Amino acid sequence: MKRKNNMVRVIPSSGNVFADLRVRNAEDKQTKVRLAIEINHIIRAQGYSQADAARRLKINQPKISALSNYRLDGFSVERLMTFLTGLNCDVEILIRRRPQSRKSARILVTAA
Repeated sequence: MKRKNNMVRVIPSSGNVFADLRVRNAEDKQTKVRLAIEINHIIRAQGYSQADAARRLKINQPKISALSNYRLDGFSVERLMTFLTGLNCDVEILIRRRPQSRKSARILVTAA
């Protein structure tokens, strides 16, 4: 937001808060967060404790804690997708040309 003569000018979001904040690897960070949101939702919906989730995903409990707190630097997108399959979810990847109406291509994670 920029102020000019006591008026507030709103700058529209790109749809990726990391890109808006000019964070390096913004697309990767956004993808990881979207995947982690879904993983954490499934863990809560199934009523798994962190220990239960760790056993199911074959990782230790501190990694589940990091995941639940969205500390995702130690996780790759591929690993997060593997966690989803470990939680009995299919992961589909759809590749298509970007529309000409959009300036750049993007990665989009959508939970069904």
